[in-house]
Amino acid sequence: MKISLKKSGLLVAAGILSTASFAQSTKEASIEGTTPLGSATQYRTWSIGVGAGVTSLQNIAKFNNGGYDKLDWNLGYSAYIKKQISPSFGLKATYFGGKTAGYDNSDKQTGFETKTPWSVALSGEFLAANTNWRFFNSFIKPYASIGVGVMNAETAAIAGGNKGEYGDSYSKIYVPADFGLKFAVAKGINFELGYQLNWANQRFDNRTVDQQYKNDLFTYAHAGLEFALGSSSKPALNNSNPVATLVNDYTVKYDDLKAQNDALNAKNQALQGQLDGLNNDLKDDDGDGVANKYDKCPGTPSGVQVDGSGCPIVVKNETKVVEKVVVTEADRKVVADAIKNLEFDLGKATIRPTSYATLNKVAALLIEKNFSLKLAGHTDNTGSRELNMRLSKERAESVKAYLVSQGANASRIEATGYGPDQPIASNKNAAGRQQNRRVEFTLY
Repeated sequence: MKISLKKSGLLVAAGILSTASFAQSTKEASIEGTTPLGSATQYRTWSIGVGAGVTSLQNIAKFNNGGYDKLDWNLGYSAYIKKQISPSFGLKATYFGGKTAGYDNSDKQTGFETKTPWSVALSGEFLAANTNWRFFNSFIKPYASIGVGVMNAETAAIAGGNKGEYGDSYSKIYVPADFGLKFAVAKGINFELGYQLNWANQRFDNRTVDQQYKNDLFTYAHAGLEFALGSSSKPALNNSNPVATLVNDYTVKYDDLKAQNDALNAKNQALQGQLDGLNNDLKDDDGDGVANKYDKCPGTPSGVQVDGSGCPIVVKNETKVVEKVVVTEADRKVVADAIKNLEFDLGKATIRPTSYATLNKVAALLIEKNFSLKLAGHTDNTGSRELNMRLSKERAESVKAYLVSQGANASRIEATGYGPDQPIASNKNAAGRQQNRRVEFTLY
């Protein structure tokens, strides 16, 4: 297969000049499931590559071309398997085959032709882009590799325009040095443009050892594809820049912390709203000692004696008959059951419906026997003292308001809040604090 030198040169030149776009072209790596300094098991580390191109004694340095004036470009082909050790370095085993020819003059009357059935080499490949910490992950990746291997070749002389018989097959050591560009065209797939220099033995171009050119140098300009092996759910190590993993890890952690912070801020705002509501409910605008929420007679003049609902007490000039109040064990049990079943919403003074039945019995007892009742609200020491004082008072007032709503005499019910000042158990443990959060009922 003969290919024009001009076209091949343009192909290689285009690949070399495209390095100018290296700093401008970036593509985010697929880094799902990877962590900074993570093990190689997070990546696909094996890959295979195939390529084809042209061979010639011509090279970019224009030396050691065997003294041939006319150099043909012939077909070459290659394949490799590579183990990526790090994002920027890998080891690859390469196969190369093809044909190379040259002539002493343009009429192609005398020259040589060498065919290479096979050659194998082990090379170290360095990816420059994956060491660049300025760019997140480059789409274009310059690479270079060098290695050593064994080349099998057969050489034939050309005389009078006719090619002679190929000589005996021989195998010699050769050194391949390859450099070029990899383009990350898809996840785990690279398109390659490369230029390979191969130092071969002195028999490669059919010149004898006593002549001027002893060690031969031929080139292999090629294009190909590289495919990462393994599960597509993992990124390819040879297309992964360490900075990409670090940036992604930082971003994920930052987003998680920000979400937690936003949730806490929202919760704090909700709690602040509840606290503001409690403060408003506990205000006593007329100064009669009954919170606005429970004051049924707002605006009472200063100094006027009021009952538990905030209404003025009317004192009648009548002879009072003092009756002895007898509180029985059955009466105390009614109160005890109400205390036992009394429940409020968390952090609020709202009585839960499950407490209504036993409170109804207390209201009926107050109505039937005309008892007086003292309600004393208590809390544990969690939170500020001011808030606890208000909450204990509010809960006692809430119980009073419910009993009044069931027909009990408001003037016979006293509601007081003591906050955390009268504990009956230790506040150092949950069980003790539970006992301290209570409303006490006292019949008299």
